[in-house]
Amino acid sequence: MSPIDSGPRCAVIGAGIGGLTTALSLHEVGATVDVFDSVQELRPLGVGINLLPHAVRELDSLGLFGNLRARCIAPSLLLYCTKRGQEIWREPRGLSAGYPWPQLSIHRGVLQEVLLEAVFDRLGPDALHLDRRLVHVGSKGARPVVEFQDGEFEADVVVAADGIHSAARAQHYPSEGPPQWNGSLLWRGVAEIEPLMDGQTMIWAGHPDQKFVGYPIAGVTEGKQAFNFIAELRRPGSELGKAEDWSRRGSLDDFLPYFKEWDFGWLDVPTIVQAAPETFVFPMVDRDPVPHWTFGRSTLLGDAAHPMYPIGSNGASQAILDARVLAGCIRRHHDDIDVALHHYELARRPATAAIVRANRGLGPELPMKLVEERAPDGFADIAGVITPQEIAEATEEYRRTAGFSLVALKRGQSLLNDPY
Repeated sequence: MSPIDSGPRCAVIGAGIGGLTTALSLHEVGATVDVFDSVQELRPLGVGINLLPHAVRELDSLGLFGNLRARCIAPSLLLYCTKRGQEIWREPRGLSAGYPWPQLSIHRGVLQEVLLEAVFDRLGPDALHLDRRLVHVGSKGARPVVEFQDGEFEADVVVAADGIHSAARAQHYPSEGPPQWNGSLLWRGVAEIEPLMDGQTMIWAGHPDQKFVGYPIAGVTEGKQAFNFIAELRRPGSELGKAEDWSRRGSLDDFLPYFKEWDFGWLDVPTIVQAAPETFVFPMVDRDPVPHWTFGRSTLLGDAAHPMYPIGSNGASQAILDARVLAGCIRRHHDDIDVALHHYELARRPATAAIVRANRGLGPELPMKLVEERAPDGFADIAGVITPQEIAEATEEYRRTAGFSLVALKRGQSLLNDPY
């Protein structure tokens, strides 16, 4: 399907991963796009993230795969183990699992840089407007009007990708309150270390109340490799759970003592954590699914629409899928924007609500919880603790819910071209 001859004028609020992917996708189908963000300068913030194969398919369709692949790691294996370093199970990832596209482990800031470079190249630097804080989304007749602290912007479509503290969402759900915290805290960091195992392996160790996740996010340089980690502790009484800010500095004193014995020989958690120049602390939060994303000709996307626990590598991936489905709906139903937004929400809101609920049920981490409950002091043979069928059922069910089962990805078509 070719681009629209005379596409709608779209305002995208938020220049994060979801917003920038939305801008590129809408531009691809012929829309005129302006992107607004409240920051005065876009900087490559954050730590590592994972992009699942279905999201990589969409970035490949946007022509970004080559640039991304050169600046990240495509993990081939995910190893799950206990708090004692005993292996529970392992599973191939990405190409090694038979997917047509790899999984990519990448620094969030690098991904944002790649997307921003593409926006400047394709839409032009004038398409990005910084220091524009959203105050309200109003309307003039059927057309939405974005009101900022210093002016307004009229468009045909407004896409609010303004994050977990979305002003656009709060406008329609004013009594929702702050994000809901489940009592767990995450300390994130990136350490330069000698390659662990084969330099392409992800590791999940422990159980939901105390867990360590680690994976490389760049190639080896002078014998060292950037290794992203998340140390998670359940601390429901902690004051650290009262603010959600991805840039909030963490203290080793708050979590490292709990991991001091986690040196398994093949994985030395204390050494990795102490090698990081800084850590960031963030509470495990989400929001309840809401009944509507779309209000007139404005709609929500990414964390503004469906903030979810960072379990199963789904946050950024789902925002990318949102962007592609939205653009596809606008291209297919360009003669009726209301119908386009209806089909976008119909496709994405139930799907993402299911992932929010699955993540609350621990998603693919459920077998780790079962092993801890059944064998807290370790085991001689994992087969006597949990069956392969239990593991397979939990992990495959999550893949189906999140939309990256192998069967679903084999068909290969970008979501932009699906008949919504």
